Amino acid sequence: MVSSGLPDEFPSGLPHRDMSEVEPPKDQQHPVKWYRSSMFNITIVGLCSFSCPGIWSAMNSLGAGGAASPNLINAANAITFCLMVLSSYLSSALMYFVGVKGALIFGCIGFAPFAAGLYTNNRYGNEWLVLLGAALCGISAGVFWAAEASIAIAYPEPWNRGKALGYWLSFKLFGQMLGGAINLGLNANNDKAGQVSYTVFLVFIAIQAAGPFIGFFLNSPDKVERKDGKKVDLTITQNPWLEIKATTKLFFTKKFLLLLLWIGNAVFSESVFFTYLAMWFSVRSRALGSLMSGIVPVIGGNILGWWLDRNSISLKIRSRVAFWTLVVIQGAWWTWATVLVTRFKETKPTFDWTTPGFGAAFGVFVFLAMGFQLNYLFLYFIVHNIAETDEEIIRYAALIRGTESAWEALSYGLESLTLFTEAGGVYMSFAIWAVAIYPAWHLLRHFGVHRPLVGDESYPASIERVDEKGVISSGTSSGDEGGNEKTVKV
Repeated sequence: MVSSGLPDEFPSGLPHRDMSEVEPPKDQQHPVKWYRSSMFNITIVGLCSFSCPGIWSAMNSLGAGGAASPNLINAANAITFCLMVLSSYLSSALMYFVGVKGALIFGCIGFAPFAAGLYTNNRYGNEWLVLLGAALCGISAGVFWAAEASIAIAYPEPWNRGKALGYWLSFKLFGQMLGGAINLGLNANNDKAGQVSYTVFLVFIAIQAAGPFIGFFLNSPDKVERKDGKKVDLTITQNPWLEIKATTKLFFTKKFLLLLLWIGNAVFSESVFFTYLAMWFSVRSRALGSLMSGIVPVIGGNILGWWLDRNSISLKIRSRVAFWTLVVIQGAWWTWATVLVTRFKETKPTFDWTTPGFGAAFGVFVFLAMGFQLNYLFLYFIVHNIAETDEEIIRYAALIRGTESAWEALSYGLESLTLFTEAGGVYMSFAIWAVAIYPAWHLLRHFGVHRPLVGDESYPASIERVDEKGVISSGTSSGDEGGNEKTVKV
């Protein structure tokens, strides 16, 4: 017998994994119609992500939504993310009534009005439609995210789930890259500061308006055919009130509370580096930025994903190398950005790609955009390793998205203030990065290590464990009622 310390609040190594994640031989798989298959449905969800949040990101990556001044657009984005906190939290109740397909279609509807608001503001100076469009986008976007996440996790066969998630997440960045290419093509000759050509938004409105119609091609869960012969079971739709209660309870566990500042570190920066782009760069440089902020994060994210999937290396090493690499490079980028904006407050430059010093000023924007994607991917890795079941993965993902929305609402709200527009956002992002390190490390240091983490007792006495190399072993935990050190007999 071997005894080792077992955390109350966090299990050693990976949580239990269903052994059906191993793909069976082809002759043991069930035949499926291509238009009912899991990957067909993930493609539909991906195309919706491409046309809606992907194009939204492309507009945002213009810097302040392509406007000459960032204040109004930052205020509008603050409204969007405030409402997304609520819509994300209540999305499971909506799915109970309209189903996951109906939720996906509903979630697509609110994006085009926001693009229309940016168009009218850019061309006619209209402001009210920007704010109304932002509100409609916030109400629908939280529902869209919950629906697409549920589909991406529940529809694929267990052995296809990782590939499906990666495939799905790529579409959003593809939308951003397409939007960036359109931006650059239409604004390549504009080397002055100011607003982006309104023609850009006509293209964006058309693409986003197609999103709800694409959603109609999605199969409802009962019609999906999987190669393992199992029906899709979206338990999130079975009892909305119990699901909301379970999600709320999960928010107050130590595991999630330790992540709050790191989530802020991951997403608070988005409004900051896009405002930075709008403040200090010419129109065509901003268009280039919208393209590069899609390409570079795809490259960086795939490198990080490759490292995190290296199962031949222990979980302990993979998680620690990734975490401390992110900590160090982000510290370097924020130091770089702090020096630049402090200087820009005095010199008031407008950088074009022909301007001396453009590379140093533009480079930090590209790296900060990549850092956003790296942190986002790393948060999914964390969820994968702290959740015990697929249902908890969905709940944690919903909590992360809602918390992200709250942080981004704060970020965009502050960036709408003149005090924060030039430099304050960079200074605050630097501070959040610094204070987020220890709580996140307190959680991450238990990945792949048999040590106790004192907290509430959220794990059953009879458990299964997966060691660092992925081997499942059974064990029974015992300990006092105070949540002190427990042992696992293997």
